[in-house]
Amino acid sequence: MTDSGAVGSERSAGMVVVGGGLAAGKAVETLRAEGYRGQITAISDEPFAPYERPPLSKSYLLGTSDLDDVFVHDEAWYRDNEVDLRTGLSVTSVDLDSRFVVAGGQRVPFDKLLLATGSRVRTLTVPGADLAGIHYLRRIPDAQKLRDALAGGGRSVTVVGAGWIGLETAAAARTYGNEVTVVEPEPVPLNRVLGPQMGEVFGALHRDHGVKFRLGDGVSAFSGSAGRVSGVTTSSGAQLDADVVIVGVGISPAVELAQAAGLEVDNGILTDASLRTSHPDVFAAGDVARSFNPVLGRAVRVEHWANALDGGPVAARGMLGQEATHDRVPYFFSDQYDLGMEYAGLAGPGDYDEVVVRGDIESREFIAFWTKEQRLLAGMNVNVWDVTDQIQALIRSGHAIDPTRLADVDVPLESLVP
Repeated sequence: MTDSGAVGSERSAGMVVVGGGLAAGKAVETLRAEGYRGQITAISDEPFAPYERPPLSKSYLLGTSDLDDVFVHDEAWYRDNEVDLRTGLSVTSVDLDSRFVVAGGQRVPFDKLLLATGSRVRTLTVPGADLAGIHYLRRIPDAQKLRDALAGGGRSVTVVGAGWIGLETAAAARTYGNEVTVVEPEPVPLNRVLGPQMGEVFGALHRDHGVKFRLGDGVSAFSGSAGRVSGVTTSSGAQLDADVVIVGVGISPAVELAQAAGLEVDNGILTDASLRTSHPDVFAAGDVARSFNPVLGRAVRVEHWANALDGGPVAARGMLGQEATHDRVPYFFSDQYDLGMEYAGLAGPGDYDEVVVRGDIESREFIAFWTKEQRLLAGMNVNVWDVTDQIQALIRSGHAIDPTRLADVDVPLESLVP
């Protein structure tokens, strides 16, 4: 527990948290939960309290949850816990020597600083990219506009990109009763994340629900009339009708503040396992952080909910001078139609030499394991539940596992943990 005096004490500039996502919200919560009584200032460039983003492409987009459900805490929580929450303000600079950030033209001093600035969507720059009706999904207003555009059905929707956001929004569009075509340069959906065999599982799922794919193809232009999109021209020259376009071609870490301040940056703000940056009093968490993971033995940048959920508290404890290590196995989940999945670990292209399957791919009830020299790198359970802890334990063990036993549904996963 840390006691730094009363809130607002002149003895301490306090803690400043920059960001409006889950990592920022959990960091602020942890600072108070750990007994810190000094000044906390939370600054977000969005006009909302910190919130979680997964519902924006899942339950909120589908209309099965309310906007109130996305917030880490309501605004009353920040008042009750004497957190100075400043929304709708952009932090324009960080002065590490004098220890202040500039937000809304004002200097905000800090003793310790957390940068949880997240990421921003990659945009297309092809002709017609500025037409109305072309949607990106990252923030609450994006989800509100897209939900309005999809609700009621009967529209032609083109989704650009067959990653997680592309497929989740395609599922929502079909659920609302729209015609959906997905354009993707890779040969199968999710190819770079899951590889061809598992990527095709999701391709088949969407085809079964009426989605059309144009794989191995890109977008060269958008067309429209009266300033609104009405069509898409693909790289191969195909013409697609499109009342609504959804672009999901990835995100980039928002490192500009850190870079201008002189922090080490390389595909994210570089941190150690405690989420401390190259400056001892500055921490980074969430999408923007590229952190050393002791389990994986390397620095990784993870763009998923669990990374922010776990990383915010680790950064907060580090800010308080506690020993804290961000050593969780990366984890994420997705829900599409009647398929639910969880993925633990990390296995990119070229990382693995075999995919072992336990269960039945055709019925979409199985676990896939990505292995390297029989060591488990990642596991994905599809419509199979309560196995994430066992999968993570196998990854953490680092031991070789007999692939025939790994594939055998009669062999309990926990029995494979050394």
